[in-house]
Amino acid sequence: MKRRFAFAFLFIAGHFSAVLEGESVTVRHAEGVVRGFLVLRSLQSGAVIANGDLFQTTRGDRVTTRLVFHFRDGSLQDETAVYSQRRQFRLLTDHLVQSGPSFPHPLDVSIDATSGRVTVRYRDDGKDKVLDDRMELPSDLATGMLLTLLKNISRDVPTTVSMLFATPKPQLVKLVITPMGPEPFSVGRASYKATRFNARVVIGGLKGVLAKLVGKQPLDTSVWMLGGEAPGFVRSEGQFYKDGPVWRIELASPEYPRASGGR
Repeated sequence: MKRRFAFAFLFIAGHFSAVLEGESVTVRHAEGVVRGFLVLRSLQSGAVIANGDLFQTTRGDRVTTRLVFHFRDGSLQDETAVYSQRRQFRLLTDHLVQSGPSFPHPLDVSIDATSGRVTVRYRDDGKDKVLDDRMELPSDLATGMLLTLLKNISRDVPTTVSMLFATPKPQLVKLVITPMGPEPFSVGRASYKATRFNARVVIGGLKGVLAKLVGKQPLDTSVWMLGGEAPGFVRSEGQFYKDGPVWRIELASPEYPRASGGR
């Protein structure tokens, strides 16, 4: 019995150590200046719960991307990622703010990937608290860069990258991104096909085993990306925080005021 238990433990440990080998993503499509508008919907009701603004600028090989969601209940999610795109994508800094009634546990997370410093500001029992850690952050850290990386990864085989989550204690996990094949969609009378990617969080070691046993494994995220010479985002469905609901991000359709007269 002891031998069987030892074999099972070694098998699990070996399985997770194999999965946890990440890889930096090679730059195939360099990023440029972008301005975009998004909507965030409840997957359950389909109602719009937030409007999103995407701002992206470049300077040399450095890219700054800011994605802001303004919720209709006054909540805010604001994330700014700065990364380099010299041969491979490399995260430099990331700053995420979640506040308001849509987020039961408000957070302010800052990552300096160069120095390894991670700062988490949160509230617990009505008191403001700060966690300030120094971590060994891997070169394939993809926090704040997922949509950019999905433009550049293979559509034939899975890709594994690292992610950092704050719960509120910062924790490194792996994200296994698997292409699920093309799915059709249309814009007006034009038809297209987008590749759906399934992103699964893999928590290494005994923590990962326990997370599955007690039902704390994060839900998978689905992202649809248009391929070709100019790949782009179509939509996504996933959680914004631990144990949170699944929300859908879509491209917004502009609305213009009705003209009072003339043509």
